Amino acid sequence: MKTSPIRNLLPILLAISAALPLQAEDAETKKLILIAGKPSHGPGMHEFNAGCELFKKCLADVKGLDVEIHNNHWVRDDKVLETADAVVIYSDGGGGHPALQGNHRELLQKLVNRGGGVMMMHYAVECAKQGSSGDSFREWIGGAYENGFSCNPIWETDYKSFPVHPIARGIKPFKIQDEWYFSIRFPEGMKDLTSLLVATPSDETRDGPYVYPKGPYPHIQARKGEAETMMWCKEREDGGRGVGFTGGHFHRNWEDDNFRTIALNAMLWISKMEVPEGGVESTVSAEDMAANLDEKGSRK
Repeated sequence: MKTSPIRNLLPILLAISAALPLQAEDAETKKLILIAGKPSHGPGMHEFNAGCELFKKCLADVKGLDVEIHNNHWVRDDKVLETADAVVIYSDGGGGHPALQGNHRELLQKLVNRGGGVMMMHYAVECAKQGSSGDSFREWIGGAYENGFSCNPIWETDYKSFPVHPIARGIKPFKIQDEWYFSIRFPEGMKDLTSLLVATPSDETRDGPYVYPKGPYPHIQARKGEAETMMWCKEREDGGRGVGFTGGHFHRNWEDDNFRTIALNAMLWISKMEVPEGGVESTVSAEDMAANLDEKGSRK
């Protein structure tokens, strides 16, 4: 008896359909490491651990992303970095930067060399005053805060427009007060960089005082009326990605949808994940904002 051609195809079709859900389940999961710095500054400021806990909660529904928080200024085990796809450092910087202690720079360089992503947030964009850390930061994320060249006033930014870029998806014009750093040391001509958050400081902002040192600096004052970049990204030739985000001094700002979403978008982007067309959707409650704060004394 002859076998029907359809009957011959049936086992093949069944095998294909059975394999499809397995392929979806077996899709590679990206591993994002959030490094929260040690307690720093007064209540409501530099709340690195609370911020990272908030980011993890907001990213919980992103399929294919595994988020780990490592607090106290570094990962609990260096081996974590060997399998990480991307690292976010939200901490104090300068000479005490977690990436610049012991062999940490070499460990992060290995991650970068295999195409891993790096994002530095707020004080963590500041390199050490001495040595070549600025060169490393520019390789990893595209730019670095340099003491004496950059400045750190507290001022209200007015972000009016954004580039066509995955990190800017879903972001609408917004104003927000923070310790926004500017006059970042970028490579000549902003090579390979995209400015994501750009605003023009007022003349009064340029005249200071800055948070520290108080300033003002003549080269900052000489650029009155010019726009500055407060968040940027870089896609390296090897495909690895980096982001610098200078805001994040005040914990309360994570309650702002645009402020929070552009940071979350960046975390997906450095992990080489697709950013939703409308940006990462998330909500935070008053309880979420008050959770996991460091013990820093009175909060009156």
